Amino acid sequence: MFLSPSLLDAVRRHARDCAPKGLYSFYLYDTTPMREKIRCLKTLMPRGVEIYYAMKANPHAAFLKAAREAGAKGIEIASLGEGKKAVAAGWKADDILFTGPGKSPEEHAWSVEQGIHALHLDSLYEAHRLNAVAAKASRKQDVLLRVNPNFHMHGAQACFSGEASKLGVDEARLHKILPEILALPHLRFRGLHVYAASGVLKVEDLLENCKLVFKMAKEVEAKFPHVRCDVIDFGGGFGIDYLETGMDFSPEAYAKGLQKLIDAFGFADRAFVLELGRYLAADSGWYCTKIVDIKDSSGKKQIICQGGAHHFRRPTALNINHPLVIVPMGVPPLFAGQEWVNDEMAFIGGSLCNTADKLTAKPVHLQEARIGDIVVLGLAGAYGLTMSHIDFLGHPHPPEIVLS
Repeated sequence: MFLSPSLLDAVRRHARDCAPKGLYSFYLYDTTPMREKIRCLKTLMPRGVEIYYAMKANPHAAFLKAAREAGAKGIEIASLGEGKKAVAAGWKADDILFTGPGKSPEEHAWSVEQGIHALHLDSLYEAHRLNAVAAKASRKQDVLLRVNPNFHMHGAQACFSGEASKLGVDEARLHKILPEILALPHLRFRGLHVYAASGVLKVEDLLENCKLVFKMAKEVEAKFPHVRCDVIDFGGGFGIDYLETGMDFSPEAYAKGLQKLIDAFGFADRAFVLELGRYLAADSGWYCTKIVDIKDSSGKKQIICQGGAHHFRRPTALNINHPLVIVPMGVPPLFAGQEWVNDEMAFIGGSLCNTADKLTAKPVHLQEARIGDIVVLGLAGAYGLTMSHIDFLGHPHPPEIVLS
């Protein structure tokens, strides 16, 4: 991972500024990469493809502002709390898609009262309850039906299909459930939501998913001639190369392949939704934490940082290393013979009293690391602070510092 001179300076400056307050860990955010990605996707994608920011990746106000100013179509939320935060950040209710299972009656009521763009259904029960809420408000709510498809995507970081799932209705039951939803007078069926996998790096895999979803839409329209899937939501899925293998996801290739599929299926007059979170936000953030101890244990170097999984849970939760850099701070040793890392493998963890507290899922080779240096973990703009158990053991919360 490469840190620009300006970013290196920011790490050192904020590490020194935070230390007197007893804060030895922090997030740095620069939303410039996110803005550039949104603008690039808007240029590349076929006509009718709409970019929504999945704010679960990072709900910080700076990211919500960046998505709006860069021209994202809207925001995808998964809770009432996210919805209120999106509105407070300047998004209109009609810019909001509400996805996710287990929505509460209060969340349904808020969605209908606010007039959000669409609400995605995950079950027949949810459809009936939302219909009752909309009837009470004398309104009609646009909905998409989420489907748990019977195909499985291999090679993805996380799969949401091909097996029993709390997400959506099984494809095998789609033709039985859909007529009941269509009969509900206060719901307006707009189309399908099929999100099969996340963290996909191979473009051809995601395009195969699009092809199968298009076939599903065609089958629905063939079985129910009065039904039209005006909107097809693919979810997200664009992967990030956390291991820095050089296999970056190619939005250019995806856009070209999707256009061919749209033409082949005659879907040029449809709307397509991409709910992108990690892909947009990941490389706009860095988690920084101070090394407070280094020791040898059974011949293996252990680096202990002030911050750990309670601040940045993703590496240990997903068993994946993030790219990292050690920023030297020039802190003199406390005593002669003080341990340090010199061209060797090391384990990096935090200050929690359990062995699951890891900032790298696997040991890493480091040229040099000393007590007082700063560990900087990259691609931390998505699923960072809000995914973590920040109140465990009562450690200070890391500040979130916005550079731009």
